[in-house]
Amino acid sequence: MKGFTLGNSRKPLGKVAFHNFELSLLSRGDGVEVLLQTINEGSLFYVYPGDNPTGLEFYYVLSGEMECDVGGEKKRLGPEDYFSAQGLVEPIHFTALTQVTLLWAVTDPTFFHLSKDMSILMGKVKEVEQKDRYTSMHSDRVAKYCVKIAKKLKLNKDQLENLTMASLLHDVGKIHVPAEILNKPDRLTDDEFSIIKKHPQDGANMIKETYYKELVPIIEQHHERLDGSGYPHGLKAEDILLEARIIAVSDTFDAMTEDRAYRKAFSKEHAMEELKRLSGKHYDQEIVQAFEEILKEEGIL
Repeated sequence: MKGFTLGNSRKPLGKVAFHNFELSLLSRGDGVEVLLQTINEGSLFYVYPGDNPTGLEFYYVLSGEMECDVGGEKKRLGPEDYFSAQGLVEPIHFTALTQVTLLWAVTDPTFFHLSKDMSILMGKVKEVEQKDRYTSMHSDRVAKYCVKIAKKLKLNKDQLENLTMASLLHDVGKIHVPAEILNKPDRLTDDEFSIIKKHPQDGANMIKETYYKELVPIIEQHHERLDGSGYPHGLKAEDILLEARIIAVSDTFDAMTEDRAYRKAFSKEHAMEELKRLSGKHYDQEIVQAFEEILKEEGIL
C-alpha cells in the first residue's frame, strides 16, 4: 500500500559490521534514519556533539546492560530505558556491560557515509588479524585505550571521532605484509623490517580515496617518535599529530602486553615502566601519564 512499508530487521536496507558493533539501517526518509545497533560486551562507545545543534539523536535500549558517565556520575541503563542528545556540548561515554541492542533514530543521516568504505576497510583489518595469529583483536584493544585517553585529555569532537576510526584502522596497511614475516619467530632481517615499516604509508594510501581521508596523516604517523627515530618520515615532537601520539602509546602498550611470535607477553607493569622510561624521547609524557592514571583507576596497575 502506498505510504506503508513492512520490513524485517534480518533484511535491513543496509548493514555494516565494525570490530565491536554492527549497524543496520531499518528505515529512512525526510532526513531521518532509523537504525538497529548491536554492540559487543565490553566495548566502549560514545555520543558526541554534532555539527548541527538542532539535530536529534534518540536511543532506545532493546536488550542488554550498559553504563554511561554523565558529569562524573555512573548511570546504568537496561531494557526499556532510553536517552537522547540534542545540542550536546561534550561527549558522553558508554560501556557495554553485556551485548547491547539499541534502536537509534537520528535526524542527521550518516549511515551511507559510513557503511561502504568502512565495511571494506574493516574487512582488510580482519584479514590482517587472520594472517597474524598473534594480533587478534589488537586494533580493537588499541581503540579502547585511545578512547579512554581521549576522554582523560578532553579531546574535542572531531579529534575523538578521528582518533577512534584511525585507531581501528591503524594497521590496515599490513595487508601487504606477507604472513611469514608477520609470524616469524626469529629476529627480522633488515629487508623484512623495511617491508614492515611500509605499513603506515600503505595504510594511509588505502584510505586517502575514501570518506575517511581525514585519517590519512594520523595513520601515516602512528609509528613516528618524538626524537625523530620513528618512521616513515622521521617526524619530531609537535610535527606529529596528537591523535598519532595517542595511538603510538596505546599501540606499544598492547603490543608489549600480548604474546608475539618471537616472545611471550610482558607484564602490564613492565610495559608501563618502558613507556615512562621513553617518555619525552619516543612518547608524549602527558599521554603516558594520562594512560597510567587510567590503568590505576581501573585496577589494572
